[in-house]
Amino acid sequence: MKLSAKTLILDLLLATEGEPLSAREAISSCALFGIRENNVRVVLLRLSAEGLIEATDRGVYRLCGAAHELADEVATWRTAEARTRPWSGGWLVVHSGPLARSDRARLKQRQRALDMLGFRELDPGLWLRPDNIENGVDAVRARLVKLGLEASAGVFVASQFDAAREKRIARLWDGKALNASYTKLRRELESWMQRAAKLEPEVAARESLLMGRNAIRQVVFDPLLPAPMVDVDARHAFVETVRAYDRAGQAIWRQVREPLRCLPPRA
Repeated sequence: MKLSAKTLILDLLLATEGEPLSAREAISSCALFGIRENNVRVVLLRLSAEGLIEATDRGVYRLCGAAHELADEVATWRTAEARTRPWSGGWLVVHSGPLARSDRARLKQRQRALDMLGFRELDPGLWLRPDNIENGVDAVRARLVKLGLEASAGVFVASQFDAAREKRIARLWDGKALNASYTKLRRELESWMQRAAKLEPEVAARESLLMGRNAIRQVVFDPLLPAPMVDVDARHAFVETVRAYDRAGQAIWRQVREPLRCLPPRA
């Protein structure tokens, strides 16, 4: 998997959970992925100019602005399952029909918000998901808006769709594919953790980030469907494995980065 310097730097800052990242650490970490020092320095300047990172000291950076807010939301993946509740058969619905569609940046934010909460489009401008997350529709609305949905969008609970739509709703999510991915990814992560100690630290760091970002993304964008739409026990086992993998990866990256923190910044 080929990562850009921008993606990698933002991933590293996200992984630090609020701790700053020095230019030296960014350069050394990106070098593990074949990214040149000059490229890293240019990207750090661009990210700063875009308001995604800010300097806390000479050559030391942290997330800020919209990037910080999104990072805070992504970081909640560890407790994602705690946001679920029993499902009584109702549906959370978002009506985005009247919202503007010409602003690409706004469209991207809206789509990301809907995707992160597992909504799927039933009819043009009508999105829905099982009503089994958060503590009521007000909490769902607030979280969607925080993630990028316009506040003017309609968010409500619905039930008793007509028979034709009920059939289409049943096809919006592929429960079998989700169950298969839970098992497949869990086994891959477990296999890697069993052999990680035999790898060189730099190799382990590189592999842990590549596999970890994919696994965490799976959790972040998991629709958190209720039973019987998915195997909730398989999902729980997968999320628990991702948590263990994340702890292992964090330890490896601390081992790689710690020597650099003892040195004065060069940027």
